[in-house]
Amino acid sequence: MDALGTRAGKIAAGENTALWSRTPGSKALYERALRSMPMGVPSSFQAWDPYPVYLREGKGSSVWDVDGNERTDFHNGFGCMVVGHAHPKVVEAIDRAARTGTHFAAPTDVTVAFAEELCRRFGAEQVRFANSGTEATMSAIRVARAATGREHIVKIEGSYHGHHDQVMFSVVPGSDLMGGRDAPATHPMSTGIPKAVADYTHVVPFNDLTVLGALLDEMGDRIACLILEPVMMNIGIVQPQPGYLQGLKDLLHKHGALLVFDEVKSGATVAAGGAVERYGVTPDLACWAKAICGGTPGAAFGGRADVMGTIATGAAQQGTFNGNPLISAAGLATLTEVLTPDAYTYLDGLGTRLAEGCAKAMAEHGIPGHAVDLGAKGCVSYRPEPLQNYRDFLDTRPDLYLASYPWAMNRGVYMTPGDEEQWTISVQHTDADIDRYIEQFEGFCGALAQ
Repeated sequence: MDALGTRAGKIAAGENTALWSRTPGSKALYERALRSMPMGVPSSFQAWDPYPVYLREGKGSSVWDVDGNERTDFHNGFGCMVVGHAHPKVVEAIDRAARTGTHFAAPTDVTVAFAEELCRRFGAEQVRFANSGTEATMSAIRVARAATGREHIVKIEGSYHGHHDQVMFSVVPGSDLMGGRDAPATHPMSTGIPKAVADYTHVVPFNDLTVLGALLDEMGDRIACLILEPVMMNIGIVQPQPGYLQGLKDLLHKHGALLVFDEVKSGATVAAGGAVERYGVTPDLACWAKAICGGTPGAAFGGRADVMGTIATGAAQQGTFNGNPLISAAGLATLTEVLTPDAYTYLDGLGTRLAEGCAKAMAEHGIPGHAVDLGAKGCVSYRPEPLQNYRDFLDTRPDLYLASYPWAMNRGVYMTPGDEEQWTISVQHTDADIDRYIEQFEGFCGALAQ
């Protein structure tokens, strides 16, 4: 361990002790929750050692844990809460739906209006609804297979697209499980996945057309689609290189395969129209969730009408709660009343201020890292050079993140529990909130550099 790592370890030990002393209610709730939920949490992503911080309330840009500690929220529900907490427009829409009927298992006028807004904003011809990002990517892949008559799919090394079997491969592989750079391994993230599923899922690196080209030359007539996050957000933030996304589309179409964007995280966060707007490449299909529904559990996927048309000719896609009036009302209000053009101008300003402040702090104290500014999203990655792919992520310093997390929490900043995640800024954040983040981060960098 180098001197920086030694200092990070000492900081982590002291800050974690202080955090545990402030969260006895979370510890007690965790011990209670273990009796009713595996790992004491409703989703494994929420687990933390020795226990997660349990929240009680959110308002505006702040959250309060069960011990009453207030923190400015830069976690924001893994990117769902770009609207902030309890936004009046979203609350009004949910209240109206609650009073007039939250569910009918029948189409409604607000569902149609929400679908129209999604098509307009993201450049899709038709959409269908789901209830989570996992459901959206699962349905999009099925539709792509139906449209092409093919069974095999391609995904990106180190990307997460939900927890259905066909994409639970090469999500966070260790260096001993990755395979060669030119032939990444299809290694399952989870137990319980039939071995045969791996035969139909193939892995290629991000920002690399050569490996994909070789795979398509070998078996392009069997590939239905490639699904990818146009901006990788499972390892911090990795942007596509100029020409990469268009190159993917051209290569895939040459072999009769489809391009599917997973915009569950990037949709409505990196720009009003997501990655399609920011990078100027329109996929055949795209998937959206998280930020589009104002903190309610909804999702959608869509794209070309001829591809989506397979749903009417045999490709099954259904769900009792799909497009229900509660979620549709919240989503419509989010996209038309809250996440307006002015809101994105405001978010861009806050995001740039935050990323520049973090970058300056690292430069002044000689901390090996870089900051990424991407609309409502951004991050610090502890590697001097920007990442190009998953293997670059393995060169980052998780020990520095593990020290920064309790440091931030103890200074009133609520962050995502994991160095692979990002910050999310909401429309209810203020300059003072950004300054609070920068101030604690400057202090952390200074402590590391001593």
